[in-house]
Amino acid sequence: MERTSQVTQTNYSNIDFNPLVEMSRDEVVTHNYVRDVTMPSGKTLALVTLDNGKDHTRPNTFGPIGLLELDATIESLRTRARSGEIAGVAITGKPFILAAGADLSKVNDIPSREIAALLPKLGHHVFGKLEDLGAPTFVFINGLALGGGLEIGLNANYRTIDASAQGIALPEVFLGLIPGWGGSYLLPNLIGIENALTVMIENPLKMNRMLKAPQAFELGIADAMFRASTFLEDSIRWASDVIDGSIKPKRKNVPGKIERTVKWDAAIGIARKMLESKIGTVPESPYKALELLKAAKSGSKADCFALEDAALADLIAGEQFRASVYAFNLVQKRAKHPAGAPDKDLAQRVTKVGIIGAGLMATQFAVLFVRRLRVPVVITDLDQTRVDQGVESIRAEIDKLADKGRISSDEQNRLKALVHGTTDKADFADCDWVIEAVFEELGVKQDVFADVEKHVAPEAVLATNTSSLSVDQIGAKLEHPERLVGFHFFNPVAVMPLIEVVRTPKTTDVALATAMATAKNLRKNAVITRDTPGFVVNRVLAKLLGEAMYAVDNGTSFSDVDEALSSLGLPMAPSELLDLVGLRVGAHVLDTHHRAFPDRFYDSENLHKLADYGALFEKDSKGKIKGFDKKALKIVSGGKSPLAKSEILRRVQDGLADEIHRMLQDDVVHAPEDIDLCLILGAGYPFQMGGVTPYLDRVGASERVFSDTFHHPPMTALSA
Repeated sequence: MERTSQVTQTNYSNIDFNPLVEMSRDEVVTHNYVRDVTMPSGKTLALVTLDNGKDHTRPNTFGPIGLLELDATIESLRTRARSGEIAGVAITGKPFILAAGADLSKVNDIPSREIAALLPKLGHHVFGKLEDLGAPTFVFINGLALGGGLEIGLNANYRTIDASAQGIALPEVFLGLIPGWGGSYLLPNLIGIENALTVMIENPLKMNRMLKAPQAFELGIADAMFRASTFLEDSIRWASDVIDGSIKPKRKNVPGKIERTVKWDAAIGIARKMLESKIGTVPESPYKALELLKAAKSGSKADCFALEDAALADLIAGEQFRASVYAFNLVQKRAKHPAGAPDKDLAQRVTKVGIIGAGLMATQFAVLFVRRLRVPVVITDLDQTRVDQGVESIRAEIDKLADKGRISSDEQNRLKALVHGTTDKADFADCDWVIEAVFEELGVKQDVFADVEKHVAPEAVLATNTSSLSVDQIGAKLEHPERLVGFHFFNPVAVMPLIEVVRTPKTTDVALATAMATAKNLRKNAVITRDTPGFVVNRVLAKLLGEAMYAVDNGTSFSDVDEALSSLGLPMAPSELLDLVGLRVGAHVLDTHHRAFPDRFYDSENLHKLADYGALFEKDSKGKIKGFDKKALKIVSGGKSPLAKSEILRRVQDGLADEIHRMLQDDVVHAPEDIDLCLILGAGYPFQMGGVTPYLDRVGASERVFSDTFHHPPMTALSA
C-alpha cells in the first residue's frame, strides 16, 4: 500500500492552538525532561521522560500546554538529530506510568465544534513528527498507556514494553470517542484489522477491558518486551542494536496482501453486524471507529489523520460524548464518595461472614466474600444435602478461577479452606456479617432472620439481598432491627459493580457504615437508598417494563415495542430484558410496584400467563434466541388498540421523568446523579447516554412532565 512518509506539516503547523491554551491555564502539565544517554555503541540517545510531578494517583495526561511543550522539545531534538549530535530519541514515563491519554478535564468548557476540532489536530501536529525525526524514535512503555498514551508509541518507529505493565488500551469508544491521535490508522496497519478491532472496539465495549504487557507484545503492539527490574537498561541496549542494524525487528501481525484484499472488508462487515446485534445503532462512536478502520485499509496517513480530525471533532461537539463525560465522572468520582454515607470510622471489622442459603445466589456471594475479604465464610440451608452441594459449588468456582489463572494454586487452596457449610446456626455465633440469599418472599426472609438472630452476637450486622421487598418489614420479627440493612447485588454478582445499600428508619450509622465499608472491600460501588419499593434500579426498570406490557396488552407486537424504544440506547430490548430477569421475576417486580403505586404502575395479567407458560422466545440448544415463541405470542394476542411507536416512546419518556422526579422529591436518593449512577452500574445503561436523567432532559420529557430539567443547564450539542 502506498503511504505518505509523514503528515504534511503545513496541515497543522499554521494552526493557532491558543484557544485551547486559553482554556487550560490551570492544566496539570505533563512536562518532558531530556537527558542524553550513552548507548553501548558509544552513540547518544536522547531520553525524554514524561512527568506531571504528581504521585501515582495522578497519571500523566496530555493537555494543550504540555503538548506544545513536548512539540518544542521534539523540534529541538530534530535539529540535534540532523546535525548528528544524537543517534536516536526515546520517550518513556514516570515510574509505572507512560500516560493516560488526553486531559479531558476541560472538555465540557469547549464552546464550539471549531475549537473542539483543535484537540485532535494538536495531537496529530505533535505526535505525527515522531515518524520522521531524522533519527529513529522509540517509546519505552514502562506502565499504564491509555489512549494518547498508547498513540504516542504508535506514532514512533519502535516500541518496547515492561513485562509487568498493565492498562494498555485504546478505550476511547467506551467514552463516546475514537482514537484521534493516529490510533485508528496506525494500529490496524501495525497489528492487522482483526486485532485492531479487538483493541479499539471489542475490548472497550466489554467493561473497558485492557491489555497486559504479554498480550500487547503478542499482538505486535510492542517490538520487544523486557522484565521490570532491568527494563530501561534493556530497552536502551535494544535501541542501540536497532540503530546499529544488528537487530531488525520482525513484526508478526503486520497485515499482508491477502488481508488487505479479502479479510479487511469482511472483518469490518462482521464487526458491524456484531455491534448492531449487541448495542443497536444509537451509539455513535463505535460506528465512527469502524469507518476509520475501514479507511485505514488503503488511505494515506495524511488522509486518515484528517478523517480522525473530523470524526473526533464531531463526537466532542455532540451530545453523546458530553453525556459520556458526565457518566465517567459519576463512576470515577461520585461513586467513590457516596452521598449520605456516615463516617467510615464507625464501620465494624468483618472477620467472618455467614450466608443463609446455599443456592446459586448464595454460592456467588460466598465466592465473592471469601475472595475479596479473605475471611472464613459459612453457609447454611435446610438440610445437609443442600449445604454440601453449595460448598461443592463454591469450591468448584474457586477451582475455575485458578484454571483461568486469576488466582494462584496457593490462594486456591487457602480460599477453599476458608469455606464451610453447616445446618447448625450456632456456627454463626462469631459472624460479624450475615447475609441472606433465600426466596424473595417476605415471610421467609422474616423467619430466617428471626431464627439466626438468636445465635449471632448483638453487634453483628444483618444484610438482606432483597430486590424489591421492604427492608423495614423484613426486620419486623427482629429484636434488634436497627442492625439490618439492605444489600442488593445485581446479577452476575462477580461482574456487576453496583450494590444498593438500603437504610431503613431504624438502621444505625454503625450498621450503615459497616455495609459501605464491606461494599468497598468487595470492590463494589455502593449507592445509599431509602427503603422504598424497588429502590432505584428495579423501580426504573419496572416503569419501563410496565409501559412495554401495557403496549403489548393493547395489541402492539413485542417487536414493535422493542423497535419503538431502541432510541433509549438500552443494553437490550425490553423483551430481552424480561427474558434475562425471568418472566416470573418480572411479574413479581411489576406486582410489587403496582401494589405500592397502583395509579402509576401497570398490572399485566398477560405477564403472569407468560410466566406460567415459561417462555417468551424460541432458543437453540445453546440458549441463543431464534425468535419469539409462537405460543407466547398467542397468549398476549387479543388487544384491540395497538399503540403507535411514537406514542410508546413518549409514554416511556414521560413516565420515567415523572417517576424519577417523584423519587427525588421523596429523597429515595440524594440527587439525579445517584439515579444515573445506579442505572449505569446496575443495569448496564450505556455511557454515551449519560444515564437516564440527561436523556430525559435532552428529549424534553422533563419539561413536559414537571416544567423543569434534572440538570442545569441540560447537556446539549455544541454549536457548529
